[in-house]
Amino acid sequence: MNEEHVSEVWMLFKQYVDKKQLEVAAEKYIDLLADQGVADDVLKEAMGMDVHLDDAIVYYLDLDTVEDED
Repeated sequence: MNEEHVSEVWMLFKQYVDKKQLEVAAEKYIDLLADQGVADDVLKEAMGMDVHLDDAIVYYLDLDTVEDED
């Protein structure tokens, strides 16, 4: 799976998720992808299509902590 697939699948299913649950759904989606072996760099490259997906990727990869240390 590449970064385009990550974004496309999320955008397809996002419209069927209750707006109040988008954050949780995005986090579960990223967790599922990681469990299935999608590489961290692929997830990072998928950023930029959707704010909820971006937030879930940042949370999963713990990017805020890394950036604060620099």
